[in-house]
Amino acid sequence: MEQMVVRVTDGRSAGTDGFDAFVAARGDALWRSAWLLTGDHQLAEDLVQTALAKSWRAWARVGPDSFEAYVRRVLFTTYISWWRRKWRGERPTAELPEKATTTVDTDARNDLVAALADLPRGQKAVVVLRYFEDLTEQQTADVLGINVGTVKSQCSRALTALRSSPRLQREDNDHE
Repeated sequence: MEQMVVRVTDGRSAGTDGFDAFVAARGDALWRSAWLLTGDHQLAEDLVQTALAKSWRAWARVGPDSFEAYVRRVLFTTYISWWRRKWRGERPTAELPEKATTTVDTDARNDLVAALADLPRGQKAVVVLRYFEDLTEQQTADVLGINVGTVKSQCSRALTALRSSPRLQREDNDHE
């Protein structure tokens, strides 16, 4: 995975040292969440950059201890606002221009990303936060601005859909 470089400025330099350190330390994790939501490298970068740009001015007010939760909330609400406006610009292609260089089971990863893409956006957001970002139900509810009960029901529905997804069905000999 490429290292993401994000620089947000508006001409002022006061207080940016802590923000720059935060972006350097947590930028890749934010990008990973965005990629799992969008399924697209460039769109994930755009989402993270937009969330960081929206959050930058709140750095001093929110403080470094709570800033990641603040940025994640902005990231997920921005993601939700993007799909609500029904933007249909770029389309993914069947073949990527570059080949993977690691020995990751790309077929399994691609199947998982495709199965996630089949989920409704709310369910996808809950699954990414709960299982890929390892947030609690309460933290997930706080990030998305929903009730814990909604997190539980969305998670249950999403896991049921993923279990029955033909994209994730493997023959017994694939696991040996």
